[in-house]
Amino acid sequence: MRLSLLIPAVMGLALACFLPGVSAEEEKWVSLFNGKDLTGWKTHPADKAKWEVKDGVIVGTGTAGHLFSERGDYKNFRYRMEASISNKGNSGQYFRTKFAKAFPPGLEAQINSTGGDPVKTGSLYNVVKVLDRLVEPDTFFVQEVIAKGNHIVIKVNGKMTVDTMLTGKFADFTEGHFAIQQHDPGSTVKIKRVEVIEMP
Repeated sequence: MRLSLLIPAVMGLALACFLPGVSAEEEKWVSLFNGKDLTGWKTHPADKAKWEVKDGVIVGTGTAGHLFSERGDYKNFRYRMEASISNKGNSGQYFRTKFAKAFPPGLEAQINSTGGDPVKTGSLYNVVKVLDRLVEPDTFFVQEVIAKGNHIVIKVNGKMTVDTMLTGKFADFTEGHFAIQQHDPGSTVKIKRVEVIEMP
């Protein structure tokens, strides 16, 4: 390649590294949803929830059930979803979860804006409660779980809501599946993105 062509190419590459929103960390995120179908995900045969992809979005409806990642060996990670929950609906962003019917053993970052449960989005269910409504129903938001050993952090739209060390029975959940919860027939959960960065 002639030098006159090489210099602009190198300059363009250097500029790309400093573009707003583009960082080395962002490039590490691995998508677990292809935007087309449920490849890489599975349901328990005893669950009756309905999972489908509409207009590039995962939609969960119906009775209680979970959509599980095929892999069940996730240990330490950053795990984020762009999700919305219907008015009076309830869902959850499960992690280190067993493959089981209905409400499986595992850890849950709550997704709930106006549902009957007082525990709202941003909570680590049964461990740390968030009682304030951080996001409105039918509004997409990003919830991120950072799990490193017993240390769990949860962020909602970049705001930290949980920073805790697991103890007791919760510390026994050291690895497992990711899962999306469909809580009840009155709920509709929608997921635009599911992404992970695995850590040592």
